[in-house]
Amino acid sequence: MNTKEKALINFLKKRGGLVSYGEIYEAGFNRASLRKSLNSGEIQKLDRGLYRLSTGISLPNPDLVAVSIKVSKGVVCLLSALAFHEATNEIPKYVDVAIVRGMHANKIKYPPVRYYRFSPQAWEAGIENYEIEGHQIKVYNLAKTIADCFKFRNRIGMNVARDVLKVAVTEKSIKPKAIMHYAKICRVNNIIKPILETLL
Repeated sequence: MNTKEKALINFLKKRGGLVSYGEIYEAGFNRASLRKSLNSGEIQKLDRGLYRLSTGISLPNPDLVAVSIKVSKGVVCLLSALAFHEATNEIPKYVDVAIVRGMHANKIKYPPVRYYRFSPQAWEAGIENYEIEGHQIKVYNLAKTIADCFKFRNRIGMNVARDVLKVAVTEKSIKPKAIMHYAKICRVNNIIKPILETLL
């Protein structure tokens, strides 16, 4: 392994073992170095423009980071956002990603993704930005996620939406006023309000 290849491996380690081709290029590495590392088995290609260390990924939430790389304008939503905020026992089978209606949905091999199309107003409300070992990810805050769960209750289940509302208010100290703010944006205020009142 030459010096350039070692530097590339160290770069991936600093990024938690997962990077995009754009990040590799911006860090000053060329295709030849990447090709050698792929051929030697030090690095694996997960998807188009997405690479990982063969020794594994040390990142927390690697699936969310991978999606943020592949869908730069996507926002982690619904069950994936609930899991991120530790507000559910449900284990997501997919990474739930919100995109604006009319936006092209990128085909992704890794990880499995389920897209949800939001109106521009609903899409931009409640986004929080997080950094995971140099990677930027966008996730809806918990109050917005609750409103989204009621909006998409036919797809994720009404019981899940009810349970997370209770958890948010009783365990996570989320203010009912904040939930109702997003409920109005998502046009589910008439559904959430009576359920919320029974909890107070």
